Amino acid sequence: MSVEMNQFINAYIVPLGWKLIGAIVVWIIGGWVISLLIKALNKAMQRRNVDVTLAKYADGAASIALRILLVIVIFSLLGIETTSFAALLAAAGIAIGAAWAGLLAHFAAGVFLVFLHPFKVGDAVTVGGVSGTVFEIGLFSTAINTSDNIRVYVGNNAIFSGNIQNYSTNPYRRVDLTAQLAHETIPADAIQRIQEKISKIPNVLADPKPVVEILNFNEYGTLLAVRPFCSNANYWQVYFDVNKALVEVGTEAEYKTPAQRMATRNIQ
Repeated sequence: MSVEMNQFINAYIVPLGWKLIGAIVVWIIGGWVISLLIKALNKAMQRRNVDVTLAKYADGAASIALRILLVIVIFSLLGIETTSFAALLAAAGIAIGAAWAGLLAHFAAGVFLVFLHPFKVGDAVTVGGVSGTVFEIGLFSTAINTSDNIRVYVGNNAIFSGNIQNYSTNPYRRVDLTAQLAHETIPADAIQRIQEKISKIPNVLADPKPVVEILNFNEYGTLLAVRPFCSNANYWQVYFDVNKALVEVGTEAEYKTPAQRMATRNIQ
């Protein structure tokens, strides 16, 4: 090997190799330190009883910020000017922001969701056309578990710019059902029987009292509105049990099956 090659290796390759080894070591140790800091942050928030939604949001933001800081440190070890990198990062941020305005809108909406607090992790909601239980509020999207156990991610901007229905905020909600009676069935008798039956269903609230009233009349007979109240956690249990109760009332009272009845008249 020539003297010039040895000088080149000693002057450039060896220092670069040591820098790369140092960068790898810093990346590994830095990642380990970041994990410890994130765990310490989580424990601190748990001790202070910080809301789960805010805790997860802070966890994600801190992790991203620390990773960016670690990359800047590694660039500095490699001899890359960090001020230039910071300027490049800022320019890239502007370019990305212009190209991905929608993504930034989701981020801004996520900040508002965390601080305005229209819902939290564990709440039952309907947002962005999706109904389910909030699993996580992220930087750009919110994860929702639907009733059929599907994880759906909804963009935060789609949530914040639309209507938000939170079923967990109020202590109870109403179950809306109907009962179709035949023309021969006396509505007052059916109303009394249905009220007595559904008042015995578990988790149906006595206050407010279940509502059973005449909703309207149609070609089949009288249509009743059946509206018991319950907590959101018991909604579907009450919903299905009330439907069963309506069948039981009709069977026990031997009500006739509703049939369409129409009157025709010939005009000569």
